[in-house]
Amino acid sequence: MIPLYDTARRRRLPLVTWLLIAANIAIFVYEVGFSPAALERFIRAWGLVPAQLFAQPQIEWVTILSSMFLHGGWLHILSNMWVLFIFGDNVEERMGGLSYLLFYLLSGVAAALLQSFLMPSSSEPMIGASGAIAGVLGAYLLLFPHARVASLVPILFIFTVIQVPATLFLLFWFVSQLFSGWLAIGGSAGSGVAWWAHVGGFLFGILTVFLFARRRIYHF
Repeated sequence: MIPLYDTARRRRLPLVTWLLIAANIAIFVYEVGFSPAALERFIRAWGLVPAQLFAQPQIEWVTILSSMFLHGGWLHILSNMWVLFIFGDNVEERMGGLSYLLFYLLSGVAAALLQSFLMPSSSEPMIGASGAIAGVLGAYLLLFPHARVASLVPILFIFTVIQVPATLFLLFWFVSQLFSGWLAIGGSAGSGVAWWAHVGGFLFGILTVFLFARRRIYHF
């Protein structure tokens, strides 16, 4: 299912969400200017390497933050920013700009730590905003359970647009990440995707959302 838009309305401009998207895109455009060899060195310097994190945490801690602003290709950056664009504005409105920014960054930290804890010997750099965005999805699940997500769904090889309850959409996504994570631990899924970062961010979002959220607002 590919999300197109949601039915939860907002009253204010999602300034922090737009700034996060702009920052991620700007850094990606900067990455595009590197040669392949230089880009690999850049990713290894600023991406999070779990094995190095536990070997020298005082040095590698900064890469937990820097890694969530790096992306590995056009599909990676566009898919992440699209999901943040759809779901981030409503969560930001409920939390307020500064609280939302802190929540977003902490979600990314939680995501990176769970992935690193479960894959401590991995020497591959972790990059991408998806762990932080997963926290936003977890928050959205509890803040807007009655919203619907218009999604592009393949039915008998034909794509059609249907409105899926946000709860069903997000829980289906979470279960798929959890399942893929178990396969990765077993060595059966070598896709290079940090599945447990998605799980960690999502769980952080669910568990902490009401520490950050403000008054309840209903607009659909």
